[in-house]
Amino acid sequence: MLRILAGGFDRAAVFIGCALVVALLGCVALGAATRTFGSPLIWTDELSRFLMVWLAAFGWMLASRRRIHVRIRFFQDLLPSSLHRATELAIQLALTGFGALVAWYSVGLVGKNHDLEATTLPISMSWMYMPMVIAGAVTAAQGMLEMLQALRRKPTTAPSAPSGGE
Repeated sequence: MLRILAGGFDRAAVFIGCALVVALLGCVALGAATRTFGSPLIWTDELSRFLMVWLAAFGWMLASRRRIHVRIRFFQDLLPSSLHRATELAIQLALTGFGALVAWYSVGLVGKNHDLEATTLPISMSWMYMPMVIAGAVTAAQGMLEMLQALRRKPTTAPSAPSGGE
């Protein structure tokens, strides 16, 4: 059941991410075109900022869910298996805490900005911070999931460093 929900979330996130890219490109193109013809639509700048924040948050979530985010494991892979596992658990615990903190503080930012209206758009500034709530929660959940997976894995020998002759 959890895999079905996660798969549905992943497909929805990809769809939303693609829609955000198209919307951002359209908004920036409209802004550039209207400036070219001497009648700029000023709201395109502000909408572009909102869309960029949402796009960055969805890119972050997709990279985390697909495990394609930047991670350097060189030194961790040189550790013996017990230390490798302990390091992995510590990393995932830190990631879970980071995601929880981002979500927690973002909820506060949404609350503090719900009554402020954007300068050129009739929407609340809280929409600027809303994707951070979602991204923080997804990061915390992903960290917990990977921590559980690391605990379930049987300890194996860590990959050895390549010898100098290869």
